Amino acid sequence: MVELVPYCYTPGIVLVLLRTILLFSIARADLPGTWELIVQDAGIASMHTAVTRFNTVILLDRTNIGPSRKALDRHRCRRDPNDAALKHDCYAHSVLFDLATNQIRPLMIQTDTWCSSGQFLSDGSLLQTGGDKDGLKKIRKFEPCDPNETCDWVELQDTELITGRWYATNQILPDGSVIIVGGRGTNTVEYYPPRENGAVPFQFLADVEDKQMDNLYPYVHLLPDDGGNLFVFANSRAVKYDHRINAVVKEYPPLDGGPRNYPSGGSSAMLAIQGDFATAEILICGGAQSGAFTARATDAPAHGTCGRIVATAADPVWVTEEMPFGRIMGDMVNLPTGEILIINGAHAGSQGFEMGSDPCLYPLLYRPDQLIGLRFMTLNPGTVPRMYHSTANLLPDGRILLAGSNPHYFYKFNAEFPTELRIEAFSPEYLSPDRANLRPEIREIPQIVRYGEVFDVFVTVPLPVVEIIQINWGSAPFATHSFSQGQRLVKLTVAPSVPDGVGRYMIQCTAPPNGAVSPPGYYMAFAVNQGVPSIARWIRIVS
Repeated sequence: MVELVPYCYTPGIVLVLLRTILLFSIARADLPGTWELIVQDAGIASMHTAVTRFNTVILLDRTNIGPSRKALDRHRCRRDPNDAALKHDCYAHSVLFDLATNQIRPLMIQTDTWCSSGQFLSDGSLLQTGGDKDGLKKIRKFEPCDPNETCDWVELQDTELITGRWYATNQILPDGSVIIVGGRGTNTVEYYPPRENGAVPFQFLADVEDKQMDNLYPYVHLLPDDGGNLFVFANSRAVKYDHRINAVVKEYPPLDGGPRNYPSGGSSAMLAIQGDFATAEILICGGAQSGAFTARATDAPAHGTCGRIVATAADPVWVTEEMPFGRIMGDMVNLPTGEILIINGAHAGSQGFEMGSDPCLYPLLYRPDQLIGLRFMTLNPGTVPRMYHSTANLLPDGRILLAGSNPHYFYKFNAEFPTELRIEAFSPEYLSPDRANLRPEIREIPQIVRYGEVFDVFVTVPLPVVEIIQINWGSAPFATHSFSQGQRLVKLTVAPSVPDGVGRYMIQCTAPPNGAVSPPGYYMAFAVNQGVPSIARWIRIVS
């Protein structure tokens, strides 16, 4: 008689098997959302991505990565005797992508932007800070232009960071200045334009630092309260920070589930600000097992917990919920509807070069107004793994742009998860053909409004309007390392739409009251009818 020997499954294998069974059953259904390949070869793998008001997209990698697949224009080369990879570098490490034509134009970046930070200023220029080696203290600007013009990166010569910053986070403030928070071995904050007191110690970042430095790329959200305090989350803890006096004014309870920031690879977004603009809710999802990075545990299953907190409440508490599956390195995107898309990433490992495994191909839609247990919807899976150093950005037409993924120190195309040069777009269900008759079109909207100003927006809709048409505007964030710096969505106060007698609907809107609700700058303004957004029009808010 043959003795049967039981097979012992490790917890990780059990989780993989269960998830495989779950996803197999899901795959049999007709899941929402569609994918399209936009560009076969962008020339670079984008580590940092931002959408400009000219409907172009800035893609940015790092300089010391050796040859890319995109050459600089003739006679434009970077010379760096200290670059171990390529001392005479005639390759682009940043490009500009034109959404209208799908054309790619090479840009020239002089100093290393590896794991740097960024934020759009109130004038629409992109402030880009820090990096590694010769880029550690650098401040750069990109002033966007019409696609037919030749704007390029400018490295500021008259000012630099007070402290070198690598893995920092930027956030525009109510007055249009930018706070730059943290960085590897840098437990301080500083500002652009520079303040007289220079770099200010931020003890909280030192307190939450652990052996694998889970305080990098802290999640920073500008709250819509008096003065515009900051919600700052690092590792598993959060504080409210008053940037006017450089002091912590509230400590939040810790979030269970282990570290969430780099290199543990969770993600965070603030839910849409609406109503009286007095409430801000923060969502944080996913992450690696504690210690997975230092142990190089590439197959350690990611956890699927999320924490949600009303950051403006008097006695805030975390409410936890579960995603359908674990995820690290996911990107959270505020959709025009107020829902959140979670896309990209992996099911196991951590952030870092060749530290992730088992790509997570299924996007999730988070519906914040549903009951717990009903908030997550699994969407149509993609086919391109988007692992470490990938990005996701909302486009003015409502699609989500997916770029990057390079889990290797240099470009490596012969690998299980190769360096990814393709650019894709994911279309949520609201762009499906059966909803085209609901999709509004903005016919008239001001280009500039002031805080508190009442203004009119005129739209057309194929079918009669039966509900309130929302006017929601979203910022253009700087996406990198699973966090979109400066991302926010504001639902404006609107009156019911009124036919204007010539086939259009007039919607009376009131601009946000102050810069804590909407910092000064450019936003994508969407008209949303029964959950279907228009193509956005860019609008600028000023004092």
